[in-house]
Amino acid sequence: MNPNEPTLQTESLIEIQCDDRWQVYHRLQELDIACQCGYRKPLKVQVNDVSTAIQIWSVVQQVTLSRQMLANRLENCWKICRFEENRE
Repeated sequence: MNPNEPTLQTESLIEIQCDDRWQVYHRLQELDIACQCGYRKPLKVQVNDVSTAIQIWSVVQQVTLSRQMLANRLENCWKICRFEENRE
């Protein structure tokens, strides 16, 4: 173990395809979410709270889902928002 690498106290392993894994890793770093990823090793992510878990879920969805599925989810969100506005 490299002493310069941070130790993750509460970690979760995320199984993602090799190319996608690095995209997720770099995006999580941009969001200041503690994570580690090595060559031929799983992505390890520190999950401290619900907000972090939701951010991780969102990043994984953005990288792994097709463009059409993402568009469908966005459309559904808009429909829900419009429905809620009309109820008030």
